Parts: sequence; structure tokens; C-alpha cells
Amino acid sequence: MFGPKITTVFKSRWNAMFWASGVLLTAYCSVPAENEPGDAEAIAALVSVAHKPDAKPTHAANPWAKEAK
Repeated sequence: MFGPKITTVFKSRWNAMFWASGVLLTAYCSVPAENEPGDAEAIAALVSVAHKPDAKPTHAANPWAKEAK
């Protein structure tokens, strides 16, 4: 794999502490933030607009799709 070998990580307490702090920092930075209280209404409005039958898609069309004639 990548990174230091396990035998070199745990040769001293300080190496183990730095390695563990790196793991914890990675976990902390990879968790997304919680939604704000006002975001629920905005998300609900977007979902209701997206589920209307006459709503036009807002995403780009498939360039490889065949056009109906």
C-alpha cells in the first residue's frame, strides 16, 4: 500500500500519536457539515419543483441520445 510501514509507525509513542492524529484529522475533514435549519425549506421547494410532471429537466441533455422525429 502507501504510507509508512506499520512497524515504523509503532516504533515509538510519538510516531503512533502523529499517525493516529492524522487518521482522526482525515475522518474529521471528510464528514460533511450538518444542514442549516433554513436549508430544509429550500430543499423541500427544490424537490417539489423537480417532481412536477410539467417540469423541464435542469440538467444537460444526453449528447448521445437519438432525437425523436
